[in-house]
Amino acid sequence: MGSPTLISFVIAYFIITMAWAYPWHIVFFHDLYVEWGAFQRAQPIMPLGIVAILIQGVVIGYLYPFYKSNENRPIIGGIKFNLIIGLMTYTAMGFATAAKFQIEPISQFLIYHTIFQLIQFTLTGIALGFIYRK
Repeated sequence: MGSPTLISFVIAYFIITMAWAYPWHIVFFHDLYVEWGAFQRAQPIMPLGIVAILIQGVVIGYLYPFYKSNENRPIIGGIKFNLIIGLMTYTAMGFATAAKFQIEPISQFLIYHTIFQLIQFTLTGIALGFIYRK
C-alpha cells in the first residue's frame, strides 16, 4: 500500500487542498471564473477532481524523500520542494487552461490562479515538511 508517512501526507494534502480549493473556486470566486470562461460545466465532476488531488498527493509524497535539500528547517524544505513541484501543476492548470479555453481576460485569470496555487502549495508544503521531518 504505502508507508505511513506517505499515507499521512496524502490525507493531509487532500484535506488542505479541498479545504482551500472548494471555497476559492466554488464559493468566493465562482462567478469570476464563469465570467472569464474558465468554468464551462454547471456542476463540476467532483470525483475527477478528487482523483487528481489524490494522485498529486501520492506523487509529491513519493518524490519528496528523493529531494536533496540542504535546508535544516524541514517545513521550509517542504515548502520549497512543493513550490517547485507545484510549478508543474501550475503550468497545466494555468497556462494550458488559458490556451485551451476562451478565457478573457487571461491576465486576471492568471493572477487569481497564481495566488491560488502559491497559497495551495505553501500550505501543503508546510504539511509535507512537518510530516516528513526526521
